[in-house]
Amino acid sequence: MGSAITDKKAIFGWAMYDWANSAFATTIMAGFFPVFFKQYWSAGVDATMSTARLGGANTIASIIVALSAPLLGAIADKGSAKKKFLFFFASMGMVMTSCLYLVSQGNWLLAVALYIFACIGFSSANIFYDSLITAITSDDKMDLVSAMGFGLGYLGGGILFAFNVWMTLQPHDFGFTGPSDAVRFSFLSVAIWWAIFSIPIFLFVKEPETSPVNESVMGIIKSGFKQFSHTYQEIRQLKTVFLFLIAYWLYIDGVDTIVRMAIDYGLSIGLQQTDLIKALLITQFVGFPCAIGFGYLGAKIGTKRAIFIAIAIYLFVSIWAAFITQESEFYVLAVIIGLVQGGIQALSRSFFARIIPKKSSAEYFGFYNMLGKFAAVIGPLLIGMTGLLVKSMGYSDDISSRISIVSISLLFLAGGILFYFVSEEKAQEQLQRYKTQRS
Repeated sequence: MGSAITDKKAIFGWAMYDWANSAFATTIMAGFFPVFFKQYWSAGVDATMSTARLGGANTIASIIVALSAPLLGAIADKGSAKKKFLFFFASMGMVMTSCLYLVSQGNWLLAVALYIFACIGFSSANIFYDSLITAITSDDKMDLVSAMGFGLGYLGGGILFAFNVWMTLQPHDFGFTGPSDAVRFSFLSVAIWWAIFSIPIFLFVKEPETSPVNESVMGIIKSGFKQFSHTYQEIRQLKTVFLFLIAYWLYIDGVDTIVRMAIDYGLSIGLQQTDLIKALLITQFVGFPCAIGFGYLGAKIGTKRAIFIAIAIYLFVSIWAAFITQESEFYVLAVIIGLVQGGIQALSRSFFARIIPKKSSAEYFGFYNMLGKFAAVIGPLLIGMTGLLVKSMGYSDDISSRISIVSISLLFLAGGILFYFVSEEKAQEQLQRYKTQRS
């Protein structure tokens, strides 16, 4: 493993995939899709209903990914096929994203279907991308390498998103008939960007070495099912790993939900689309240095303490968001989120990578991503259902949207409390004891 630290090409290739696929997270999930879905594909539908539809789309995609993630990880580990699965699902995401360019106005159902499949490709590919971190660096460097990936992701996603925003603000300068054509082309540009900058990970990162497997595809799938069951039992015995996964499940839900629903929330309370897009750009470019900075912070004060700081800030954000009334306040909110968003994601990934068996990284990251996606099931659904419930009581769209965003604070609170009881040292002891018992 020591030689992996000096393989700068492998680290660069791995981190560049974050640069590549973050264009989808930024331009599609957080930026243009929620706006375009509300104003173009769901034109004429009231804000509460379109929000519920968007929340439902995110929920369906998350359920599918969550149910398949651990099995996919087990199959990939068994067949030494992390990079092949990464290629398949990334390609699926790229193709579905490019197809959004073709969806006509008012056709919200087709837009939702393509978006769901694109999200499945994006999220499933991340299982195998995340798991490859154990093959390119050692435990003591994981915080920095993981943070580098997220930092490049914020920068790359931000650069393309800024260009796409420029196209929508000045569509005629780029040969488009109007902003709608520019937004539709932006979906195509994300697929192209994703494809081009994914090349380094396939060129420079080697498939981790495992024992040779002489099985057919069906044999590998059957073995994957068996391995999935084995890994689940293993995680239950590694109590600290299990506790971390539950804590992560809760607090990352709030993070993912804010990413996916922030623009929609701003529109629902009457803020202007251009101001919301600018705020998202602020988050991206603040997120680039701060994600890397959190890697150094984790190394200096401890990963657990740094994650705690991020959870506390998110708890504050989820409550304060309900009271904002001006664009300037949304900008401040964007800066605060940018300070911690990449940090909490990067350090959670590296913290988990240090407390799991390296040879089973894809299996364990399958569970890690499964819980992350099940969390994204709860969050958007919680916002949508809370909004509909409050509105049914006679309150306005504005009030129902504000109350619904506060509901996310419960997830940060519960996740933070459980994470308090997670000890990295205890996790290492349990892992060593389990290995001794198995040998």
